[in-house]
Amino acid sequence: MSDTTTTTTTTLWGEIKTLVETIDVDVTKNEKGNASAGVRARKGLRLLRTKTSELVKATLGRSEEHTSELQSRFGI
Repeated sequence: MSDTTTTTTTTLWGEIKTLVETIDVDVTKNEKGNASAGVRARKGLRLLRTKTSELVKATLGRSEEHTSELQSRFGI
């Protein structure tokens, strides 16, 4: 498994956690009547969807890489 894939996965996960924290703050502000925070929250949710999709693709790539490594190692 490549070190780059691990770094990418870790980086994406960190971005997702930060994004969720930011969205949480904006949702709370929106509940208190701040309309601009609602706009930011919806924009953040769209970005979250994109980032989670990227993370899924990165982890699938890592899984496929691991499988091909095992196949070549054991001649499967």
